[in-house]
This record gives sequence, C-alpha cells and structure tokens, in this order.
Amino acid sequence: MATVKSISEQADELEHQKMEELNVSVTKSVLFNAADGKLELGFGGGGRVLMGEDPRLPKMPEKPTLQDFFKHRFASATNHLLQSAALARKNGGDEKLVLACLLHDIAVAGFIRSDHGYWGAQLIEPYVDPVVSWSIRMHQACRFYPDESVGYAYPDMYVRLFGEDYEPEPYIQEEYKRCRQHKWYMSARMICVNDLYSFDPDAVVSLDEFEDVIGRNFKQPKEGLGNDNTPSSHMWRTMIRPANAL
Repeated sequence: MATVKSISEQADELEHQKMEELNVSVTKSVLFNAADGKLELGFGGGGRVLMGEDPRLPKMPEKPTLQDFFKHRFASATNHLLQSAALARKNGGDEKLVLACLLHDIAVAGFIRSDHGYWGAQLIEPYVDPVVSWSIRMHQACRFYPDESVGYAYPDMYVRLFGEDYEPEPYIQEEYKRCRQHKWYMSARMICVNDLYSFDPDAVVSLDEFEDVIGRNFKQPKEGLGNDNTPSSHMWRTMIRPANAL
C-alpha cells in the first residue's frame, strides 16, 4: 500500500524539484555545462530565471565587508584559510603575510578553482598592499616547486591527486622562473610554507582573531565590496549573486 505524503512533505518535494530545475537552468555556468558536454546556454523550460537575490543563499548586507563574505560565501573553505593564517602568525609572519595566508584561496572558496591564484589576486588587488596580491598570484606556481631553504617539500597531497608523473603546465613553469627572480619571491613562498595540505577539521580558529589584521591591511570600501566601482567589483557581485542568469 502506497504511503500518502502529507501536505508539508509534498510542499518540500516541490520546493526541492524547483531548486533542482533552477540549478540546471541557471546556476551552472556555460563553462561548467561545457565540461559536461552541454553547450547550450541553459535557459530551457520557458519559465522565468533568477535575477537578484538567491533565496537559497544567506542574504548579504547592503554594504558587505570582507568578513561578510567569509561568513556567508566562503563557508566551505573558511577553516582552511583561518588555520593557514593562524599558522603564519604562530610562525612569526608579519601582518601582510598573515593576511595573504588568510586570503590565498578565496577564489577557490567563493569564485572559481581553476587558476585560483590569479583570480584571488585580482579580487583583492584594489584593497591590499601590492605584495599581498602579488604573493597570492605567485603562490599558485610556487607550490609545485620545493625549496629546502625554508623546509618546503612537494606536497604528498599533490602526488595523490595528480599522480607521481604530473608536470606543471608550461605557463606555470615560466611563472615560477619569474617568481624565483623577483624581490618578493619569499613572500609567495611563505604562503606555501604556511599552507595546510592536510588541515585539522576539528581545530577551531575564529575570524575574530584576525579583525585587527584585516582592519589595518584591507581597505574596506565604504560602499561595500561589489558596489565601489573597482576593476574587481564585478567579481564580488558575482559571489553575492552567483546564480543570476545574466
């Protein structure tokens, strides 16, 4: 005998169905769909598409700060970033290094994984000292190359993920050569040293511990990130409303 579902259960199922339809038609970008072998724009179904606030996501303040993005958009990787920053502080790093470690993977956390060092640097460039954004950009290449002088070895994690015979792409090889000759090389290298390739999911580090570092080293725009008309404002807006159809 079939079980009769309650009105509440039926409503929950309908809501889930609509969310799945929205995910298929809007949330996945053209690039994401292309990787799945789907080259269409994804406006199928004939219904209305999402423009504006996404009801599935926490609502962002009218003038969002960096901390608001940590709380409402970076949740999946916050622990890793906080632990890396805490390690940099414990190891005696200056505030710029601590901030760089706190922000080094924000592209992965809230925007895109591919070329995350470059995207992350572009996100924060208008708001930080040049050495911070440069180091975040360059850590993407540095992490593939050991440096015994500071005790950095090629991560075992990469062997497991990419294979023992993995060789970085030519642009990474060339970027590393440029980085190695730069006056700020060690700033990028120290992000790798304080990066945690096997972080502790049970360790608790609060963002509040870095309020002073953020306050002194990250220029929070008075209009709020995404509203301040910089070369990266559109990227912050994308993280606020990632499922907008256009």
